[in-house]
Amino acid sequence: MKKILHILAITLAMTVPALAQAEFDTQAKFAILMDHDSGTVIFQKDADLPMEPASMAKLMTIAVVFNEIRNGRLSMTDLFFVSEHAWRTGGASSGGSTMFADLNSQISVEDLIRSVIIQSGNDAAIVLAEGIAGSEGSFAAMMNELGEEIGLTDSHFTNPTGLPDPDMYVTARDLGDLARYLIREFPDYYHYFSEPEMEWNGIKQPNRNSLVELGIGVDGLKTGHTEAAGYGSVISTDEGGRRLIAVIHGLTSMAQRAEEGRKLITWGARAFERVAAYPEGAIVAYANVYGGTTPSVGLVGNGEVALYLPRGSRKCLNAQVNYTGPLLPPVVEGDQVAELRVFCDEQLVQTAPLYAAETVEEGDIVRKATDALKQLALGWL
Repeated sequence: MKKILHILAITLAMTVPALAQAEFDTQAKFAILMDHDSGTVIFQKDADLPMEPASMAKLMTIAVVFNEIRNGRLSMTDLFFVSEHAWRTGGASSGGSTMFADLNSQISVEDLIRSVIIQSGNDAAIVLAEGIAGSEGSFAAMMNELGEEIGLTDSHFTNPTGLPDPDMYVTARDLGDLARYLIREFPDYYHYFSEPEMEWNGIKQPNRNSLVELGIGVDGLKTGHTEAAGYGSVISTDEGGRRLIAVIHGLTSMAQRAEEGRKLITWGARAFERVAAYPEGAIVAYANVYGGTTPSVGLVGNGEVALYLPRGSRKCLNAQVNYTGPLLPPVVEGDQVAELRVFCDEQLVQTAPLYAAETVEEGDIVRKATDALKQLALGWL
């Protein structure tokens, strides 16, 4: 039996505004804005071109550390030694962002995590890498291995700090997906990203993400800068009723980075309105089932299906349900089997998973024969 991608056009029975994105732009060289839950991209600008990550690479460092803690191989209270390499390469004498860690001292994993996130401490990142993997190179291999698991297909990491290396690169899209991974997989640790300051060795440093303190709902995640790459940041907010993730890079100053980040994330939070499309349990569409006790199964959302749609237009939207089918029994109630794709002016603005509303068991010989004839007829057509 040949399985094909089915696309069902459906009509949303509501009056909704259409896409407002066309009027938005940013001075950032690279940018992306995405919905955290679905990963739907709301805005993008050269989001798949390679770029130098600068200190935003530290998000992958933190992802590896959190993953080690989750898997029981590391504890927040573990103490790591500050080597001469970490002290010279990432310490006060290096001229970069630093924790001001003392040579030969021992620092807890939790304090090192806080420094990497809040202070962007290069010394803290190296200490973590050496403590976990023995060297920066071995740790970079762990970064790339986890990146592959996450699905960061266009990124390559060579060190835990983001210090310049011609062999290290990322894309704005991959950084956005990495941020989604961190927020989704480690909610108990996300509070570190919004801490306003950190003091170490008597030196108090503010969170380098200045948007955290602006009162616009930004609660993470990381900034970065090198002379060659310019200024960039990975930003998140849950203002407007949903969580958004933005990545901008290639800006000329800290002030421009803050302003362009504020504009993009604020536009995303305010330019869209929430529309309740389908109440909990409502059938969105039906998917064909081959050889089941019933020829189709209803598709429902995970609770209410709510759409976030652009304001400012009277045009209608359209939607599609995509699934690869016909589905084969048994189809179990609650299985994700399809995806709702919502378009405004032919541009995808949201996706939502759809699940089987009921269980469809394998049918009897008559049902299988009937469905086989249908498939044969479709093949001739």
